[in-house]
Amino acid sequence: MPPNNELLASIKVSSQGVTLAELLTQHPNIARRTAQRQIAKFIDEGLVIARGEGRARRYFGVDALPNAGLHTNSRDAFPSFIPVSADSQDILSYINQPLEARKPVGYQQELLNSYQPNKTWYLSESLRRQLHKMGRTTDSQQPVGTYSRAILNRLLIDLSWASSHLEGNTYSRLDTRELIEHGRSAQGKAAIETQMILNHKSAIELLVENIDTAEFNEYTLMNIHSALSENLLPNPADEGRIRQHAVDIGKSVFRPLSVPAQIENTLKLVLSKTRQIGDAFEQSFFMMVHLPYLQPFADINKRTSRLAANLPLFRANLCPLTFLDVPEQAYSRATLGIYEMARVELLRDLYVWAYERSTQEYLAIKQDLAEPDPLRLTWRNFIKQTIHLVVTSVHQDPYSVIQQAVKAQIPEPEQNDLQALVIEELRRLHEGVLARYGLRPSEFAAWKAEHHPYKS
Repeated sequence: MPPNNELLASIKVSSQGVTLAELLTQHPNIARRTAQRQIAKFIDEGLVIARGEGRARRYFGVDALPNAGLHTNSRDAFPSFIPVSADSQDILSYINQPLEARKPVGYQQELLNSYQPNKTWYLSESLRRQLHKMGRTTDSQQPVGTYSRAILNRLLIDLSWASSHLEGNTYSRLDTRELIEHGRSAQGKAAIETQMILNHKSAIELLVENIDTAEFNEYTLMNIHSALSENLLPNPADEGRIRQHAVDIGKSVFRPLSVPAQIENTLKLVLSKTRQIGDAFEQSFFMMVHLPYLQPFADINKRTSRLAANLPLFRANLCPLTFLDVPEQAYSRATLGIYEMARVELLRDLYVWAYERSTQEYLAIKQDLAEPDPLRLTWRNFIKQTIHLVVTSVHQDPYSVIQQAVKAQIPEPEQNDLQALVIEELRRLHEGVLARYGLRPSEFAAWKAEHHPYKS
């Protein structure tokens, strides 16, 4: 039997899938590179589906999968390792059909109109209890946003990377960390990918730093979108404003609303209903459903919804939803269920699975985090304003600027400690944290050139 037939036969007979290492053990006569080329060919031909990453990657014959026999491209298949309900299987059965077999459909206003906040529930009571139990933190009784501020550095990396990854961004998690913490872009990556990561960072900082006042209104939503879309849209005028033209959804028969006035009025209703929802997770999921479904912006709607979905979690000091390990094909197919069927079950199943993955990561790392410095927490706005003032006052002595600001605004018993804290922050200043202080790289570069002793 030729090597390619041997490999395909071994993959097909394994109901639990098989790794490359297991295949090579079964077929010691086949070289690793030959096996890899053959498997890639099987995947391209739709005979085999790959699940997982790295050494844990397993290969399945399409006949062994739950949705075998459907006409889905193997690369678009919903991953079998994410558990789904019977209702979700119905959704998959429909959206796994070829595009030509699915009925073109427009925006179904009834999905929004029929929803009554705190009476209609996308997430059942038992699911909400489960999510609250998973996401509860020791900061639950602390002021709004305490937890998200405590984990901000890690959150910036994880959420920026995972949300960008869902859009096809090829930055690795390590590349993302280098970019966010040190301002170093990865070699060989397109400028659009770097911009996407930096935009996520800015949008997350915008949310966390304004969490005391941020709510589900047009101002917050437009500014999240503006931060996420900066320098990424063909028409810069579309950043942070309602879509003015019709759009198509790739690989879908869904046709969103196209009249700007109708889009704007529907968005107002979406936001009004979101504000009325009392449960943080229902609020979060409602935004995940209705913002992409409406497509209020020219582009970057799903990214905006993923960050907006975290707003109620930040405010309630719950673990964030970072979308770590969420496969792009799972997210896209769950969203197709909303677009083409106005059905939420598949996205709901993915939301619960994704949130559990996020909490496992964050409850573990929280144990290693130092308690926030009370002085830094109390005077965080003053510190940021003072750092901004120092850097933008290029020709003034930094120490004098800090001394004057502290003397004018801080109670005498805390002046020495806070002055030392601001100087420490100033010495640690680098390109990766400039947005926190409302500074531009050019301002920081000009200041560094003038004040060598304060270089980070």
